[in-house]
Amino acid sequence: MAESKTFFTVRSIILMVFVVIIAPFLPMLISRQWRWWEAWAYAILSILGFVVSRMLVARRNADLLIERSRSIELQGAKSWDKILAPTLALGSLFILVVAGLDKVFGWTTPFSFNAKVLSLIVIVLGYVLGSWALIENRFFSGVVRIQTDRGQKVVSTGPYRFVRHPGYAGALWTFLFMPILLDSLWAFIPTLLLIGILILRTSLEDRTLQAELPGYADYAKKTRYRLLPGIW
Repeated sequence: MAESKTFFTVRSIILMVFVVIIAPFLPMLISRQWRWWEAWAYAILSILGFVVSRMLVARRNADLLIERSRSIELQGAKSWDKILAPTLALGSLFILVVAGLDKVFGWTTPFSFNAKVLSLIVIVLGYVLGSWALIENRFFSGVVRIQTDRGQKVVSTGPYRFVRHPGYAGALWTFLFMPILLDSLWAFIPTLLLIGILILRTSLEDRTLQAELPGYADYAKKTRYRLLPGIW
């Protein structure tokens, strides 16, 4: 117990509270539109997705929560990931901010109800895929590092049978459909930049794993695609 407490610093707790509880409400905080059902749907889904997935992880791989709390401080991260990890973790905030501003100034004509329902379904599936990867992989750290201290090994079960980085795949689909749910064409600008960062990090992480994690190169030959089956 004492060991786990050392990883939950004041900084990490404040950051977690902001990202998990406050950030999902940014579109409404910026626009002051509290009857915006799409923004409420996103906020509730985001918070529930985090809470439920961590509860399931705690039951199956409690030590992963300690690892991820430590990774908030970027401990042991590759030098390049000390930039990419926080950028990717906080990048969705820019989508939410732009969507909130779009609501204030009316830059975008609202999407159809059917498009929003479809986007909400895809976002839910993205969260499910990301959560499944998190629960299945007890080495799902928040930073790229080879976890020799935790006996890291290749995980090829669950969603890892289909793509090598299912957590990133889930995030990609979530990012891509957030602007539609929140009625903001302009939000596609930070979205596309964020997806570019996600693809770059996926590529660098995959190279690291193939070079440094025993057995990963063989796994990569069997599971050919990183994010999208049949594409990449």
